[in-house]
Amino acid sequence: MPPPLLLSVKDAMVRYSELPVFENLSFNIHANSRIALVGRNGAGKSTLMNIITGAQDLDAGDRWEEVGVTIGYLRQDIVPQEGQTVFDYIFSEIKNEERDLHAYKVDIIAEALELDPQVKMTRLSGGQLRRAGLARALVEEPDILLLDEPTNHLDLDAIKWLEGYLKAYRGTLLCISHDRAFLANITTQVFWLDRGQLKVSPRGFKHFEEWSTALLEQEERELKNRRQSVGLEVEWASRGVKARVKRNVRRLEQVREMRDKLRADEAAYRRATAKITVKAPKELEENSKIVGEFYNVFKSFEEDGKTISILDKFSIRIQRGDRIGILGKNGSGKTTFLKLLIGELEADQGRVKTRKELEFSYFDQKRSDLNPVDSLKKALIPGGGDYIDVMGKQRHVCGYLKDFLFDPARVQDKVFQLSGGEKNRLMLAKILANPKSCLILDEPTNDLDMDTLDMLEEILSQYKGTLIVVSHDRDFLDQTVTKILAFEGNGKIDRCIGGYSDYLEMKTAEGQQKPEAEKIKKLGSVEIIKESKKTPEKLTYKLERELSQMPQKIEQLETKIAELSQQLSDADFYRRNPAGFHDLTKNLADAQASLERYEHRWLELESMKTAVENKN
Repeated sequence: MPPPLLLSVKDAMVRYSELPVFENLSFNIHANSRIALVGRNGAGKSTLMNIITGAQDLDAGDRWEEVGVTIGYLRQDIVPQEGQTVFDYIFSEIKNEERDLHAYKVDIIAEALELDPQVKMTRLSGGQLRRAGLARALVEEPDILLLDEPTNHLDLDAIKWLEGYLKAYRGTLLCISHDRAFLANITTQVFWLDRGQLKVSPRGFKHFEEWSTALLEQEERELKNRRQSVGLEVEWASRGVKARVKRNVRRLEQVREMRDKLRADEAAYRRATAKITVKAPKELEENSKIVGEFYNVFKSFEEDGKTISILDKFSIRIQRGDRIGILGKNGSGKTTFLKLLIGELEADQGRVKTRKELEFSYFDQKRSDLNPVDSLKKALIPGGGDYIDVMGKQRHVCGYLKDFLFDPARVQDKVFQLSGGEKNRLMLAKILANPKSCLILDEPTNDLDMDTLDMLEEILSQYKGTLIVVSHDRDFLDQTVTKILAFEGNGKIDRCIGGYSDYLEMKTAEGQQKPEAEKIKKLGSVEIIKESKKTPEKLTYKLERELSQMPQKIEQLETKIAELSQQLSDADFYRRNPAGFHDLTKNLADAQASLERYEHRWLELESMKTAVENKN
């Protein structure tokens, strides 16, 4: 027996202009459903949410909901009222007679989301306002809970708490999110908005890629068959007909209609399968391997009479080509670390050094580089003109905007008219036109749709400079970084080789091992042996010498790998000398394995040295 039907929409039409947003839209929402709502920016996800709540009137069709069904909606934008506390805001939608039933939840949820219920809403940051909105939606416990990007501005601990809460939620969920891991963990059904049509998958987001790919491949096959059929009809029409009887005139009209319909459907298919494609950043030629260094850095702040420690005897060496992911709770020091690196803040004690010629491209999650009243064109070309320099080549601004899925007709639109996801796409277009030797991305995934995320991951995979990413998107970190800095608070920072999954494995292993046990983390075929809890008084002469020689060994291996790769890039090499080709391939694999061992050993020795220095 299927679960009870809570809400149904049948043959709905919503029209904002001459072209309808939805036409013949039909769907059902049942009790205890766990639905992921996916689609490109502008596909109509927010409109569909408003249809569910009843805030959006239908131009045609029917909307039905079960009597007594309650609907809660976490929206993107929250406007605080003067004098209103977080507690008042959370309870503002709950009837007075029901408040005692829900009061105990406020403290539980507010604590999990790191909110003070007595703080005024006007004092909250944008991220804290989103948390307050999420708290209100959860406390209400509606029969249908609509969540629009609930993980934005949440740290990983809060995201994991929210996952657990939603898995145990007794009502129905419908969620929009760019966080693939989050959707995969909480959903059992998918609503896919594709070119004005709603397609429903009976399985969760974990299976969305294979399901949607199969649908697109089927559509491509059908278009191919139609193309052949229309081709035969066009061939008949082009031969001419001696006797223009009525049935032949009608057939000619049908051929034209079939051809026009095919062209329109093929254009729609191309738009649906189009990806943001940007040329990979050019390789940066730099001599120095070290781009930045923190040595015994202290940094703290005073807040409400208390000293908050951000960095405590923190040391790290950032090398050219490093791909570092930064994660941690809000306020744990992630942004402070970035500002120290780019020189906007100074350390209280210790030393922060960067190469003098080092240039930064900085994606700021607050989008401070975008002037709301500028046009898209001016945002990309502040000095005026119609062409933008993209990695040394002149591109017309309309063509470049089209690469990032903007309609060229919007080139004079103002920045404030854009959605959050569109603003982030514009920021990416601005930064990726000419990325500098060090690329810093602070929460770049917020509000992006999944196609843009795929594009960003592809671009970053080909970026040759130094990459530093602050993000709580687990899948994104796994796809883009090779080292993790986890800011745990109170000046404590954990380090891990790998992505978020590797960090999670490390933390799990640490929790399971005995305090005196040696900690071992496997990466592929290489084992990294971390120091035991017992730290020596000082490094031995042998270890000091090994550490001092390690950068030179690494540099020699990198040079060798570059030379071998250059030789193997010759397309005719294998034809001329198959045996030599195989030998070089083996030598390259051996060199890469040795480089990996050296880098891991260098990290181990640096960690030992830092531990000794901190102890003394």
